[in-house]
Amino acid sequence: MAWFIAKRIAYSLLILLGVTFITYLLLYMIPADPARQIAGRSATAEVVANIRHQLGLDLPFYEQYFRYLVNLVQGDFGRSYVQRSEVATLIEARIGPTLQLMAAGIGFELLIGVTLGIVAALKRNSVLDQLLMAFSFIGVSSPHFIAAMLALYVFAVQLEWFPLGGYGEVKHLMLPAITLGVLGSGWYSRMVRSSMIEVLHQDFIRTARAKGLKRLRVLLRHVLPNAIIPVIPMIGIDIGIFMSGLVVVEAVFGWPGLGQLAWQAIQQVDIPVIVGVTTLSAVAIILGNLVADLAVLFVDPRIDINKS
Repeated sequence: MAWFIAKRIAYSLLILLGVTFITYLLLYMIPADPARQIAGRSATAEVVANIRHQLGLDLPFYEQYFRYLVNLVQGDFGRSYVQRSEVATLIEARIGPTLQLMAAGIGFELLIGVTLGIVAALKRNSVLDQLLMAFSFIGVSSPHFIAAMLALYVFAVQLEWFPLGGYGEVKHLMLPAITLGVLGSGWYSRMVRSSMIEVLHQDFIRTARAKGLKRLRVLLRHVLPNAIIPVIPMIGIDIGIFMSGLVVVEAVFGWPGLGQLAWQAIQQVDIPVIVGVTTLSAVAIILGNLVADLAVLFVDPRIDINKS
């Protein structure tokens, strides 16, 4: 187990290094000049050059990137060019709302997706199965902006069930979380359906039925625990997606999370904030997948750690 964890951590560090390198390289290559944006359009070339020197933007790429890595190892994400605050402080102020939306959104995804997947598997090849899978396909295919605007218009403006936006109370969280749950539930429902159909044809399920066990007990005791295993790694990926911030949904519902911070930074070419949020999301994806893999190892005894 220790060797497995050490190997995964080593792979994770290499992935994290690659993510930071590619992100920093792409931002280095874009034609936008952060120094010019900070100085303003009317600033002279001398002022712009002075700001560029203060920010270290006149250094070669490898030197800028090396400095960033050295500071990152020390826990320093850098300082925002525009807001003149530590990136870590900005992220810390936004991570709370993002964690709330992540927990609620994934919760609704699992509630809706697993339920639909179970029903579709039990009623496979029926009209209900086709309708549920069509609903799942529409959910995962719908643009987040259109779905969020539609949900806001129907449930907040017309029906007045939820507030138009805001943050701080449960009622502000429910509509964006349910919207994300509906949009993301399709991945879970399709996976649960496929996994359940496969498990239902296993020999141990036929043996359990031959012993006279009730269908509900077979379903809850034998089918569902085995069918749910493939869902666990998907949750790990979802954690990273939510931690990177859902820009569109947060913008529509006025949710003050990391996505909103990242969008503002992109518009202002605030490189330290962009790289900081990207690095944090990469860490979240890596940790989420690592925890999911460990959970699968403990849940599924058929997996051999030595071959992983």
